[in-house]
Order: sequence, then structure tokens, then C-alpha cells
Amino acid sequence: MAIAKAERLMNLALCLLGTRRPLSKRELRGSIEAYMEATGEDAFNRMFERDKDDLRELGLVIETVENLDGETGYLARRDSNRLPPITLDAEEAAALGLAAKVWQQARLAGAASGALQKLRAAGMPEAEDSYDAPHSALEPRIPVHETAFEPLMLACRDRRPVVFDYRKANAARPETRHVEPWTLECWRGHWYLAGWDRDRGAERVFRLSRITGKVRSRAGAFTAPVPDVVTVRETVESWAGETATRSARIRLRAGCGYPLRSRAQSVTEGADGWDELEIPYGHGLDAWLVEFGPDVVVLEPADLRADVVERLRAVAKG
Repeated sequence: MAIAKAERLMNLALCLLGTRRPLSKRELRGSIEAYMEATGEDAFNRMFERDKDDLRELGLVIETVENLDGETGYLARRDSNRLPPITLDAEEAAALGLAAKVWQQARLAGAASGALQKLRAAGMPEAEDSYDAPHSALEPRIPVHETAFEPLMLACRDRRPVVFDYRKANAARPETRHVEPWTLECWRGHWYLAGWDRDRGAERVFRLSRITGKVRSRAGAFTAPVPDVVTVRETVESWAGETATRSARIRLRAGCGYPLRSRAQSVTEGADGWDELEIPYGHGLDAWLVEFGPDVVVLEPADLRADVVERLRAVAKG
């Protein structure tokens, strides 16, 4: 059904763009096979009006003209439906090339590569790309290893509710979550889903690596409004531990934990092979510290230390 409608819309658009004079509904019906197969005049009229509205929503400028006999005709002038020429400077071209490379490991790799080829064919300048150097140490990538990424990406795009089993870091077993997905964000090498948790009646952020089993789509519309992009990103940032409200003191094994060192407010080197760091403390820091295992010891605050210990015990129990 979707393919048939797309073909019908394409044929209608081609007819309207290819004519030099307005075409009446009668002429359009005799030119498009799907319209000829419509059962009855009322069915054809409803189909044509829907198709015309759909094309206008897609951006096609359709003019309505009345001839001397009072008959209404339609056409889409080429000069009104021609996009302006693509004008990109070398820096903008380099940014697009870099963006296309970032998605090489994801589902969007083919689409990004194809779009880049079309832009270059349309006159986009070939920018010198330092990342293509044979001995370059920098190679930008967004790793996508989680099987949940693709179905969640599609669900976010199509605004479809989903159901999946999710295991929190300090939980012994996963539990089922019913979520209205908003967007996916990559933070510090990990993918997060931000959305509305129907069971809890509140927004939540889920780390994709903790989703177990398959992501199942559900029918029906969203029940909660989707916030703007900025709000969603702030939510992900907060739940990923980037919004600090205070400081924490930790001991870190010498030569380990570079990501922690890069965020440290102060570092005191110790003589026993351990350094003492003061780092920003926000939501999610306990989960991040657990990833460094025996290379990190929390000194204070006490509640952060207790949360880390609890998570480590949950991991040890399996």
C-alpha cells in the first residue's frame, strides 16, 4: 500500500511538473493508472485531493488556475519548484565529509555516503581532508555495537512506543520498561535513549548497553509531549553525570583512568602508586566509577561511596 501511494504521488508530481498548461482533474485521471482504476467519481476525487495535499506538504508548489470555460486546472511550474544552487565553501564541505565518516559503523552509513556523492556531483567543492592522511592518528567514529540501536533509532524517527527489558547497574535482573522514545544521544562513547517511561510517568534515560533481549515496537500514539532537542540533550547530560552539583574525592591508580583525570579539578600525586583527585559529582557518577573497577576508590562523599559499593556487589553477584 505504501509503495502504491508513493508511485501515485510520483506520477501526479511528474504530470504537474511536465505540463505547460493547467491540467483538469479529468485529464489527470486519464493520465494516471491509479486514478483510472478508482471506483467511482467520489473515490477519485477524495484520492486526488489527498494526494494534492500530500504533495503540497512535501513542498511542491501547485497552482490552481481556472480557464475560460470555468474548469479548474492544476500545474506545478518548474521555476517555482526549483531549489537554489548549492553553495558551500571548503570548510563547510570538510564538515559534511567528516560527518559522513562519523556514521560509517551505523545504519546511516549508506545514506550519508550517497548524500555526499550527490552534493559533490552538484558542485560541492572537494575539501582537503586531513583525516584521510595515510598516517593520521585521528580517525573519527561513533561506535554502534548495541543491537538495540537500530530499532530504537527507527522508533524515535517514527514516534512509535517501544517495550524492552532493562537491567539497571545495581539490579540483579532486568525488568520490562514501556517507553515513548524521544532521541538517542552518544555520551563518552556510550549510547543513551531519552524518553517517557509510561510505568513511572516521568522522563527517563536508558543506556543501550543495559538493554537485554529485543526491542519490541507497539502501536498507538505518544501520551506525553516530546520536548525540544535542547531539553532532551540536557536530560541526557544530567543522567549521564555531566551536570555536577558538588565535588567528590577519589583515589586513582597511577597511570589509569585518563577520562577521570581529564575532568579532575585537582590532582595530587601520591608516593604509593595512587593519586588523589577531586572531580565533579553529579547524577550517574557512581555508575561511571564502577567501570574503572579496582583502579578507583571513593573517599568522599559517603553516599557516593555507598552507591559505588552497592553497584560493585550487584556486579559480583551476577
